[in-house]
Amino acid sequence: MKTATEQLLVQFKALADPIRLRLVALCRQAECHVSELVRVTSQSQPRISQHLKQLCEAGLLERFRDGHFVYYRVPTRSADAAVRRRLLALLPTDEPQLERDLEKLRGLRNTGVAADRTSAEDVAERRLYRALVELTVARPLGDVIDIGCGQGRLLKLLASRANRAVGVDIDADARAFARAELLLAGAENCSLRKGNMYELPFSDREFDTVILDDVLGDAERPTDALFEARRLLHPGGRLLILTATDGSDTQVMKSRLADWCGVTNLRLAPPRAIPGLGLRWLLAVATISDHETVAA
Repeated sequence: MKTATEQLLVQFKALADPIRLRLVALCRQAECHVSELVRVTSQSQPRISQHLKQLCEAGLLERFRDGHFVYYRVPTRSADAAVRRRLLALLPTDEPQLERDLEKLRGLRNTGVAADRTSAEDVAERRLYRALVELTVARPLGDVIDIGCGQGRLLKLLASRANRAVGVDIDADARAFARAELLLAGAENCSLRKGNMYELPFSDREFDTVILDDVLGDAERPTDALFEARRLLHPGGRLLILTATDGSDTQVMKSRLADWCGVTNLRLAPPRAIPGLGLRWLLAVATISDHETVAA
């Protein structure tokens, strides 16, 4: 095992190459797959792959698979994350080449397709966003996962209030749209993953805040989804449950949430109804019961 000094020297050596420096700068801004990095840098795919391998070996990048693509990004959770942040803070923010690379990446991801929104949906979501921001004022989000993140609207809202934000969705197009939006928003601490809400690829107790983003209402196995969300929740953390309603089924959904949380041994605070014009939201906060937190 390398000493801290030896590891730092390896990282300095890796960053001494101009192409590798550009790759790290890009993957610091957003997770990128090889094809994007090839197009931005105008280098060959074998050469970029070799550079990425060296950067991963140096601990400057990590790789993960998402659907058909393998993505690279600067690690955020390893033991030497703080040292790496200080090292990468030395990268110039006004370097013309790095700025051109970032703009080129944004251009590649700009599909030019905006989601269709109605004024009623916008009003309802703005009220929901205000309610979520209020929850974060008194208590930090920490590491957050948004299950059913769709096109990343909540991630954009909450990223600046979180240490790390992960969005999970089964829709590849939605994840691609979210990556483009998060890059434009400068949300460097966000990551997207393909995932099934019944079996997610994360460790037990990995997140301080778990969001079930309008997925329970239509779920075939809502209690299984809650059990999986609960598995990811750090003791003392919060589970935020969002459900869109038309207003007529609000009481029914409140009753269902109470039953589901009872089955999964979650303590549910009284859900808050957030009115809108037609579309409404139900926002509920659940926590692991005190005796289980102590046992954990």
